[in-house]
Amino acid sequence: MKSEKTKVISKALEMGVIEDENYGLHDGMSPVACGVKRCLDVVGSLLGLLVSLPIFAVVGWLIKREDGGPVIFKQERIGYGGKPFTLYKFRSMTTTSEADGTPRLCQKSDKRLTKVGRFLREHHLDELPQLWNVLKGEMSFVGPRPERKFFVDKIMAINANYELLYQLRPGLFSPATLYNGYTDTMEKMLERLRMDLKYMRERSLWLDFKIIFLTIFSILSGKKI
Repeated sequence: MKSEKTKVISKALEMGVIEDENYGLHDGMSPVACGVKRCLDVVGSLLGLLVSLPIFAVVGWLIKREDGGPVIFKQERIGYGGKPFTLYKFRSMTTTSEADGTPRLCQKSDKRLTKVGRFLREHHLDELPQLWNVLKGEMSFVGPRPERKFFVDKIMAINANYELLYQLRPGLFSPATLYNGYTDTMEKMLERLRMDLKYMRERSLWLDFKIIFLTIFSILSGKKI
């Protein structure tokens, strides 16, 4: 009897999403490179947290000053191995953004964004607390962006190949964020999946460095991603 993973890979082959049966079984990065990648994640996240301490202090003060709500926003996401973990961000929305309990994607002109939060999102500064997730090993600097189970289920109902991404740690940076921007529609989510699967097959330390450099350059140059 076929395992669930085998079924997913077979379906992906039939749909033409992947080119060979090893696509989802062995990604493009060797075990040695994966070990080096993890070491770089630990060192980089430690340095990043130390260097960004003044930013944490200023951003925290601005958020508190605006509405007195919590500085850090916590949300459950699905990560490595399909297991849930708590993702940390600077809070960018009002405290009642999902008061009805229904998950909603953030839109470009979303009225739930606070003034400070809008600035943080436009410059991706709201993601800085995820350096702690990277240090803990729940995330990596580069990898697929983690998603909430509510939206994972919606994506998998259309394309079950999302399950293949469970082989990777979610990332602070990703090629999909760089080239596809924030995902505010299901179409963008499916395009992000396509790009994440491509990254999984082609990933290398060099590609990771390239994605980090291009993302930081884009943000510093004022480009909206």
